[in-house]
Amino acid sequence: MALRSVGLIVSAIVLVVAIALAAAWATLALWYRLPAPELGRGLAAGLLALLGIATAIALFSPWRLHTLALFVIAFAVVIVWWNTIKPPEHADFAPDVARQVTGVRDGDTLTLTNVRDFEWRSNTDFTERWTTRSYDLSKLETLDLFMSYWAGPNMAHVIMSFGFEGGDQIAWSVEVRRQNGGQFSPLADLFKANPLVIVAADERDVVGVRSNIRGEDVQLYRLNVPPSHAQALLLGYVTDANALAKTPRFYNSITTNCTTVIFRMMRAVGDVTPFDWRLIVNGYLPEYAYDRGALDSRLSLQELRARAHIATRALASGLTPDFPQIIRDGMPSPLPAE
Repeated sequence: MALRSVGLIVSAIVLVVAIALAAAWATLALWYRLPAPELGRGLAAGLLALLGIATAIALFSPWRLHTLALFVIAFAVVIVWWNTIKPPEHADFAPDVARQVTGVRDGDTLTLTNVRDFEWRSNTDFTERWTTRSYDLSKLETLDLFMSYWAGPNMAHVIMSFGFEGGDQIAWSVEVRRQNGGQFSPLADLFKANPLVIVAADERDVVGVRSNIRGEDVQLYRLNVPPSHAQALLLGYVTDANALAKTPRFYNSITTNCTTVIFRMMRAVGDVTPFDWRLIVNGYLPEYAYDRGALDSRLSLQELRARAHIATRALASGLTPDFPQIIRDGMPSPLPAE
C-alpha cells in the first residue's frame, strides 16, 4: 500500500510538471503569435494559463478527469493552430537581411548570388549593395572564427570566414530575418517570431558593422583546418542557403540559430563533436576549440584571447577594403594542416 501511495504521488507530481510546462509554452505561444490586438492576445494567454493552474489543482479533486480532458483539448487546439503558422516569403524585411544568398557549383567554381557588401556609416545610414561573385574552390586555404559578444561573456554571435589564395575572404552569418523596425528577442524568437536568413558578405560589412558601428567586442580566431574540410563546411553553408531560399524556416533561439554552425565547425576540424556545455553557452567556444586542438597550441589560450580582440585594428581600418588584412595583423597564422 505504501509503495502504491508513493507511486501515485510521484505520478501526480510528474503530471503537474507536464501540465505546467505545456501551459507555459502555450501561453507564450498565444501571447507572441496569436493574430490579435494586445488585449486579445493577453486575454487568450491569460485564460490558457488559468486553465493550466486549474487543471493542476483539480488533479487532487473529484473533477480531475473532466478538467484534464478540457486542458488536453485546449492544448491540442493550440498545437493545431501552431502548425499552421508558416514563415513569410515576402515581407518588409530590414535591408541588411532582405535577400537570401544562393550558390551554384560548377567544378571548382562556386558562384554566389546576393553577396552582401554594404558600406556602413551608422546603424541607419548605409549604402546598400548586393553582388554576384565567383570563387575557385581549389584556392580555398583558411577558415577563421569570429565571435561577436553583444551581451556579456556568455553568449556571442558566431561568424565563419573562408579565405582564398590572394586574400579574398567570404564570411557567413546565420541571422534573424527581422522586419523593418523589428528587434531581436531571444524569448520571442522561440515562438516563430522571425524567419531565418543566411548571409554571405564581405568581412568589412558583416564583421565591421559589429566592431565599428555597434561597438560589440569582436574576437578573431584562426582555425587549424585542412582546406578539404573547410571546403566541405563552405559547401554545407551553400546547401543550407539554397534550401532556405526554396523553403523558408523560422529562426529559433535554441535549435536554429548561429550556434548551429558550431557543430559544423567542429566536424570541419575532424572532431566527432562530443556534447559539451560550451557548445550551448557559446561565449566559451574558443576554450572548447582550444581544448579540441582547433586553435594554435603554440600560444596559451590567454594569449590567443588577448590577441583575438580586433577593435583597435578594426577602428583604425575604418572599414576600408583592406579591413581583412588589418584585423589579422599580429594574429598567428594557422598551423599547417596535417
